[in-house]
Order: sequence, then C-alpha cells, then structure tokens
Amino acid sequence: MSQTPVSTRFLADLSPAARLWLATPVLFMIPLFWDLTGLDGWVMQQLADSNGFPLRHQWWLEKVMHDAARHLATVVYVGVLVMVWRPVGPFRRLSRILRVEAAVGVTLGLLAVRWMKRLSMTSCPWDLQDFGGVARHVSHWNWGTLDGGPGQCFPGGHASAALAFVALALPWLTSVVGEERRMGRQWLLAVLWGGLALGLTQTLRGAHFPSHTLWTALVCWGVALANHQVFRWVRRA
Repeated sequence: MSQTPVSTRFLADLSPAARLWLATPVLFMIPLFWDLTGLDGWVMQQLADSNGFPLRHQWWLEKVMHDAARHLATVVYVGVLVMVWRPVGPFRRLSRILRVEAAVGVTLGLLAVRWMKRLSMTSCPWDLQDFGGVARHVSHWNWGTLDGGPGQCFPGGHASAALAFVALALPWLTSVVGEERRMGRQWLLAVLWGGLALGLTQTLRGAHFPSHTLWTALVCWGVALANHQVFRWVRRA
C-alpha cells in the first residue's frame, strides 16, 4: 500500500493561512532572481534609445492605461470602503470584521508603496542618461545613494493601484471552505493580471523597470498577509 509523502502530509496539515505564509519566501525569490539577472537594463534598451522612450506619451498608454486606470482604481477603492458597511455580491458572505480587514489591507498596501517611493532615491528609467535624462543608473539596492535625478521611483506606484487589492483575496484564500478558496484564487488572479497590465504600461512608457512591478507585488502581498495575521489575533482576542 502506497504511503503519502511526508511533505504532502505536512502541507495538508497546515491551515490555509499557514500555507500562504510558507509560500511568501518562495515569492520573494522571484524579484530577487530577476534583479540578479540584470534583465532590467536589457528590457529598457529594447524600448528606448538616447532620445528617450517613443511610447512615453502614446495616447492609449498615457490616457487610458495610466490616467483612466488611476481614476478607476480610486473609484474601486472608494467602493471597497463603502462595502464595509454596505456589502454587495459575494462580500455579503463576509463578516464586517473581515470586510474591515480587507479595506485596511488595501489601504496599507497603497500607503506602503507610496512611503517607499518617497524615501527612494532611485530615478525612473526615462530620467537616466542612457535615455536622454540626467541621472546615472544606481541599483535600487543602494539605499541612500543619489543618482543625480529626481528619485522617488521605486517601487512601482501605478502597479500598486491594482496590486494593493490583493488584500481583498485574503479572507477567501484563508477560508476553510474550498469554494471560498477558489473564489479567493480567482480574485487573486484578477489582481495579478491587473497589476501586470499597469506595470507593463509604465515599463513601455519608460516610467519603471520591470523589477519595480515585481517588488510592488511582493510589498502588497506582504502587507496584506501581515494585516490578515493582525486581524486574526484581533478576532481571537
């Protein structure tokens, strides 16, 4: 008779929330590996030359995928706040404390990325000398090192307009009900696709390296997961 591998039994015994925590170090390796490859520079060189990025002011990317998407994200965020008291659709199945958790998680994700950007001395690709700007390239790992440009470009703020909403998936992803976890995975997938679209928009325009979007995703995920853990403690108190 075949026996279940120890690793499989170990994962099966973990709670849904514990599995998410266990996955986080693996997720951390994705942007870290990307940084180690040095592909950021190669990608941007395919999109621009010494005169800059030709798609920087392309109408669809600038007006729709940036400006309109930012306004849409604001509307969705306000809707999330309203649903704390007046839930609609599947959010009616969540208790108020879980709806508060989701709203707080989204808010903290947005604030975390904004705070990191304000402290960052990393300039955007379109500000670099290689692409017609004045800044020299300095890795975002070199905290506190000036590059001669305006800075405040790491991680990707526009991508966070979608990725911060990963916090909405946590109440579903950590549920013991299989159907609710499936819903959480669907929401997570939608958020990731949205973040990818917004991050790609800014990369094509020259506003952000691809790594900026990857790190934004990790920041939003980490903040949402930590927020979820705090609310778990609150519910148990």
